[in-house]
Amino acid sequence: MTSDQRVVVIGGGLAGLRLAQRLGPAAAVTVLGEETHVPYNRVLLAEVLAGRYAPEVTALPAPGPALRRGVRAVRVDRDERAVHCDDGTVARYDTLVLATGSNAVLPPLRGLFEPEGRDLPDGVHAFRTMDDCLALSAAVRPGARVVVIGGGLLGISATRALAARGAQVVLAQQGERLMERQLDADASALLHAHLTALDVEIHTECRVRGVLTSAAPLPGTEPGKRRGGTGTQRKVTGVELADGYRLDADLVVLACGVRPRVGLARAAGLDVRTGIVVDDHLRTDDPHIHAIGDCAEHAGQVYGLAGAALEQADALAAFLTGEPTRYTGTRALTRLTLTADGDRTLDLAAFGETTALPGDDVVRLADATRRTYRKVVLRGDRLVGGVLLGELSTVGALARTWEGEESPHDLFHLLTDDGGH
Repeated sequence: MTSDQRVVVIGGGLAGLRLAQRLGPAAAVTVLGEETHVPYNRVLLAEVLAGRYAPEVTALPAPGPALRRGVRAVRVDRDERAVHCDDGTVARYDTLVLATGSNAVLPPLRGLFEPEGRDLPDGVHAFRTMDDCLALSAAVRPGARVVVIGGGLLGISATRALAARGAQVVLAQQGERLMERQLDADASALLHAHLTALDVEIHTECRVRGVLTSAAPLPGTEPGKRRGGTGTQRKVTGVELADGYRLDADLVVLACGVRPRVGLARAAGLDVRTGIVVDDHLRTDDPHIHAIGDCAEHAGQVYGLAGAALEQADALAAFLTGEPTRYTGTRALTRLTLTADGDRTLDLAAFGETTALPGDDVVRLADATRRTYRKVVLRGDRLVGGVLLGELSTVGALARTWEGEESPHDLFHLLTDDGGH
């Protein structure tokens, strides 16, 4: 690749900026970032919501003039190799990289939207972007009753942040346990107990059917007076469960997961399944277009994790600059710190296959006094997954053994407190 090769990256998040940074002066890079904020690390949004970090702490390294903020790509013309933007500009490319990320899933709940409407009721918040985070942070008050819908990684992060702000949090999870994609039943039970100790009310195997609202005056409108319309807005008052039970709420947080943003790719005629399908060079079925990050689907897998986005950006940068490299997938490790006052802090890590198959060996170490739990799953002489709660000093050594697919020579040493040193 030469310095006059035009690389256009759609997406100013972690993946897109990492790629631009890695390419450096090797190409003429333009990054189209839809958000107007300084680029930020989405992983830290829960810390902003909890009030532990100011928004500026989440800023990613300065991208320089390559980034155009507040510009949304609206159409990709593959014949002309051009990206048309909402401000009327056109960015022409030799190589196009789709790093469009993902959107928060808005579940099909009764009352969430009015017929033909697109606005959420006042008090209902998604939790995905900095704007979502700042709006929710401004709305929450100590003692406010908040219903969080979704007991996965996103929902747990939002729950503990809101609890730290003094809210009365009710967590509604449709599955039978919390973080069921990452944790086994025992680890999930410990997480359940930890959140309950923070006065979080938890409902599992609980499907939310609808959002309950009432009419409220628009801000700045006196009761009974109209302002350019009805003078009212819908204000959330609670949620209705599938069994008819109602949960009162001042705020509702939608933390039902994320969905890859693939609209541009689909409209351009690229191969799209769950995500934008790419090969080992992160290349789509158009050889001039690549995809990385949350929107990319490699070997049937959409990761949706920061670690995978960074690895894909690095692999693509290497490929574009002529290095003989291939992306073969990411071994994703999930880490989460649930911080509260005093000694009520819980560290969590999960990797690989945490649920054993018939014939697998399982080793567990649990200490009720220290509130620690460690479990690894062995398949033959290979470590295939594990869960750690409470004490993570050994997670590095376990992850290296797992990633290298090496035989764990001294499993007990790996599971003890000094195993990572």
